[in-house]
Amino acid sequence: MKEQRRSILKKIFTSAAGVVGLGVVANAKSDAAPEKEVFNVVKDDQDVPLFSGSTKFGNLVFVAGKGAHFDGDITAHTLHVLDELEKELVKAGSSMKKVLKVSVFLHDLNDYKAMNEAYKGKFGDKPPVRTTVAVYGGVPGDSLVEMDCIAYI
Repeated sequence: MKEQRRSILKKIFTSAAGVVGLGVVANAKSDAAPEKEVFNVVKDDQDVPLFSGSTKFGNLVFVAGKGAHFDGDITAHTLHVLDELEKELVKAGSSMKKVLKVSVFLHDLNDYKAMNEAYKGKFGDKPPVRTTVAVYGGVPGDSLVEMDCIAYI
């Protein structure tokens, strides 16, 4: 009886996980992890890999933080960063509408309202969950905003 209940629960969980895009869980083998695929490796001065622009793992894609490294206001920087996220997602076989989670790092919390205005609608009518924080000391590279995300394929 206990085994039968576990079997039924396992089937329900596996089906639900597949529906919400968690194929990593639904298709995982107990002894083998899905293959990790790395895109756009960025290198430092020594030609040693520093970090990847994005990484695919199963049916998930993790996009590294994107910033805007030019003179401009928060609106211009936000639009540029969102365009860069979209390019990376498309390269990995995903899209803005498939983003599950976004992290936003602001140079100045006073830019929150203007960043929101530029951000609005970029992920379709069902936006992802989001965390927004102001970064002590500023965003690297003098960007006014940096964003990273997690999406499914």
